[in-house]
Amino acid sequence: MDVVSYIMVYVGSALMAFNIYLYVRFERKVRSYANWSRESKVLYIPIVLLVFFLAGYLAVGIFGKPDIIISSILFGGSIFVTLMLWLVRSAVEKIKESEKLEAKLLAAEEASRAKTFFLSNMSHDIRTPLNAIIGYTALAKKEETPREKKCEYVGKVEKASRQLLDIVNDILEMGRIESGKIELDPKPTDITECVFETGDLLKMQLAENNVAFSVDCDVKDKTVLCDRVLFNRVLMNLLGNAGKFTPENGSISVFLKELSCKDGVGDYEVRVKDTGIGMDPDFVKHIFTPFEREKDSTVSKTQGTGLGMAITKNIIELMAGDIKVETEKGKGTEFIISVSFPIVSDDEAGDADNVEEIRFDGRHALLVDDNAVNTEIAVLLLTQAGFTVDTAENGKEAVDKASAGGFDVVLMDVQMPVMNGYDAARTIRALKDPAASSVPIIAMTANAFRDDVETAMAAGMNAHISKPIDVSEMMRTIKRILDEKKTTEEENGRQ
Repeated sequence: MDVVSYIMVYVGSALMAFNIYLYVRFERKVRSYANWSRESKVLYIPIVLLVFFLAGYLAVGIFGKPDIIISSILFGGSIFVTLMLWLVRSAVEKIKESEKLEAKLLAAEEASRAKTFFLSNMSHDIRTPLNAIIGYTALAKKEETPREKKCEYVGKVEKASRQLLDIVNDILEMGRIESGKIELDPKPTDITECVFETGDLLKMQLAENNVAFSVDCDVKDKTVLCDRVLFNRVLMNLLGNAGKFTPENGSISVFLKELSCKDGVGDYEVRVKDTGIGMDPDFVKHIFTPFEREKDSTVSKTQGTGLGMAITKNIIELMAGDIKVETEKGKGTEFIISVSFPIVSDDEAGDADNVEEIRFDGRHALLVDDNAVNTEIAVLLLTQAGFTVDTAENGKEAVDKASAGGFDVVLMDVQMPVMNGYDAARTIRALKDPAASSVPIIAMTANAFRDDVETAMAAGMNAHISKPIDVSEMMRTIKRILDEKKTTEEENGRQ
């Protein structure tokens, strides 16, 4: 029995030592999980007790002569402590899991509230310009309306349409950013021209509201390599925001400064300052959060998606820049952008600016689009550039007409009834007549994401033009594709 007793005591001692090790690790984990500064002394008590137990076990095992009863009690105590520690650790883990689930639930509820708030804002903000478009269109259609009034109503319809387009663009832009589909397209750009152009777009509107506006540039290296469209979008967002929240007789200023130039890279700073209503310090913390709008009686009357600042910050970060905001309630706001761009030489800038008027006299184009308004606009633009234009309302009709040949280029919409643009392009490429199957096909569609471009190329198209159409970009793209085909045919003829 003595051997069994000693074995039980020593095994119990080892188990108690292991319990001390486990508890020390558990105690450190608990401390890292939460603030236990007030309970720190309590957390030490179990360690002290466990050490006393271990000391007692060892004393009995070394100096005493344990019988089966004492050794059983000691061994049972070790097992009991082990089980209790396991239960405590399990309870803490369950609590942690419960808190994580609760945090996820709170996040989901917050997201749901944000979505509801966003949809509520969208319903209001979309209906407002729509009501203006519908109302002024109805007034302009009345025969008794004087001509000057009709022109005024058309102007207001155009203004409301642009407001609606801005809302849609914000939503789509944020979707592209969150899906990682937005990329920079840097080209030689006069950065001062960007600032002045954006200012000119808003100058008249600000003047109508009696808001003073000024633009100033202190720049040595004007031409840089940057994404002009996205940079203009940033400036438009900031100036548009300043215009919304600056009351009558206020002022808005834009200041572009070149801070330094090193190794062919210029460091620039843009400051957009207004004397508007300013922002609450608590809201400033969330100003770059999507769908966030300050809950203020003045702000609530102002249209907007709550996406403009989030889009602005994402674009600036995509450009490896930084944006800060300084504001005071009732006194105004200043946004400060810091960004670096590669400097472009005068020769490169001259080549980029040398864009002559492009003509396509004697050329024959097939325009494929199921939307009558889009077709009418595109036909006018192409005809003015010298094209003879034939049209088709769907992909099947386009294939039938392309099979007959005689076209220099096909401008193809993507989403159409009967047969979509991708299938139509594949079918044309499979035609037996080499002249008909090799006709250049350019996608001209509102599907403007990168994967849409890749899908168009995979279907056999030669290029992609996104809607709304940039006329200059469309003409340059058509010319490039026709020039490439001509070069290819000349090279094949020499072989």
